[in-house]
This record gives sequence, structure tokens and C-alpha cells, in this order.
Amino acid sequence: MIARVKNSRFTAYFMTVARTLKLNIQNETARLRAVVLGIARESGPVPSVEEAYDPKSLEHIRAGTYPVEADMVTELKAVLEVLHKYGVEVYRPEMIQDCNQIFARDIATVIEDKFIKANILPDREQEIKAIEHVIDLIPKENVYKAPSDDIHFEGGDIILYDQHIFVGTYKGVDYSDCIVARTNMKGVAYIQSLFPNKIVKELDLNKSMKDARNNALHLDCCFQPVGVGKAIIHKESFRSATDYEYLLDLFGAENLFHITKEEMYRMNSNIFSIAEDVVISERNFHRLNAWLRKQKITVEEVPYKEIAKQEGLLRCSTLPLIRD
Repeated sequence: MIARVKNSRFTAYFMTVARTLKLNIQNETARLRAVVLGIARESGPVPSVEEAYDPKSLEHIRAGTYPVEADMVTELKAVLEVLHKYGVEVYRPEMIQDCNQIFARDIATVIEDKFIKANILPDREQEIKAIEHVIDLIPKENVYKAPSDDIHFEGGDIILYDQHIFVGTYKGVDYSDCIVARTNMKGVAYIQSLFPNKIVKELDLNKSMKDARNNALHLDCCFQPVGVGKAIIHKESFRSATDYEYLLDLFGAENLFHITKEEMYRMNSNIFSIAEDVVISERNFHRLNAWLRKQKITVEEVPYKEIAKQEGLLRCSTLPLIRD
């Protein structure tokens, strides 16, 4: 128990010490204890065509079907209720007026006990400031930032599988002109430098600003481990057959759930694991959810099709801080 102290400065100090976050993320499926969940309030007006960051958002902007704030708030509330059901400690960003703060995964990643700020698109840098109250609970020596602006990576491109760190990237010569390419090989090398004892495996992804069905915005848009030794995957999202074969050999064909191009477009691989035997999934992912249940995994279904119109889903909206 912490003694009460009249001096507010000392009280703040003791409270900070008491609430220090001991980060621990080794994989995607261990029991979740603490997470940052994005918010949708005050997310601003519908972006213009010129402001679109990805082809799926662009598609819905042009069609007049871009999601409205009230629907996105409702969808995030459904996720929050599931997280609370399983006793997960949930942190939320501070609200920034007219800013889309749904996709907390983009702005950082946690690997082992390290919090690593991502080098994201310049227009989105204010999003990391909205979780400074969370970062302040982490020992300063465990908070990292890439040393130069040409080192690019986003959290959705980084997937953990115990000794493996998979990093989605794009090796095309037009990388610098490709807005949907978010992680470069310098980003891969930076992650490798922080974890020299891990197997850091880059995976070259197909990108397209014109066709959302041929665009893997992040690695978790086409691949994610689930349960024990199993994974969801979209084969055609990998530019190199050898990258797909690496995953095939590692997991085994019988342990991979292959999604179709349409299911990839609907973001079927972007579910979120609370534990090895519990996931949160979109309620319309009928084929996937049936397969998960056959694997003895509890599926907590939520509505999330509106947020998915921005080419992000459940994993994109969450930044895990602590797993068992």
C-alpha cells in the first residue's frame, strides 16, 4: 500500500511508480492483460480524395459510403465491452479534434519489454502524442524511437511469433512514391538491431493505390497467427513465392486457413486474439469464424464492417502492452 502524501508533487511521483507498466509481448496470442484501444470520437469530416491514405478509403470516399462517426463509435464500444468481459486493462488515446485515432496499431509496436514508436506518415504524428499518458508509465529506458527519418515502419507490419519477428515490407523500386508502402528495409534492419537474438524475417507484400483487392496495406491485412501453431493467410498478397513457402513450411499446410481475395479485401486476417483460445472477430466473417470454432477457439463476434472501410480492422485498432 502507498502512504498518502500531502505534497501533490510527491503524490504524483508515487502514483507513477505504482502504475509503471511492465511491458511483455512475445507473440500475438498469449493471454492479453493490457492494451491501447483506438477511439473514433471527433474524427473529423470525410476526407477528400486527395487526403486518402489507402485505396479502400478512396473507394468509399468516391462512392459516398465512407463510415460515419456514430457507427464507428458503436463498433469500438462493442470491442471495449468484450475486452472488459475478459478483464483486460484498456487505455484510450486522448481525444484530438478532427483527427482519426482509430488505428492505434500503426503508431507503435511493443516487442518483449520495448515500446517502439513508429516512423509513420508525417500527417499522423500527432496521434502518438495522444498516448503520451500511457508512454509516461513505461520506464524511459524501454521507450525507443528510430534514429533517422528514413527508417520507416508501422505496427501493422510487425507480427510476433515467439522467436520470429515477421516484418511486412515492400521492395519495389517505386517505394518512395508508393503511399501504401509503410515499412522499408531500413525499418526491417532497425528492428533486427534491437533484437539480434530473434529471427527477423521480412515479407515482401503486394501494394496498389488503385485496387484495394490487390493491396496488402500491412502484413496483418494478409497474415496473422492464431490459436496454437495456426495462422490465417492470403497467399496472393506475397510478391515472392518463397516468402509464402517459408510460412507454409513453418506452420504446415494443415494449420493454415487460406482466405480468398474477397475475404482479404474484407480484412478477414485482421482479427484480434485475447488468448490462444479466445479471439474477437467481425460477425460477418462466417467461414473464418466457423473454422476458428472447429479449432476450439471461442469467437467473440462484433460489428466492425464500417471501420473496415478504412482498410483496417480489429488488430489495427489495438496496441497490446502486456500479455502473459
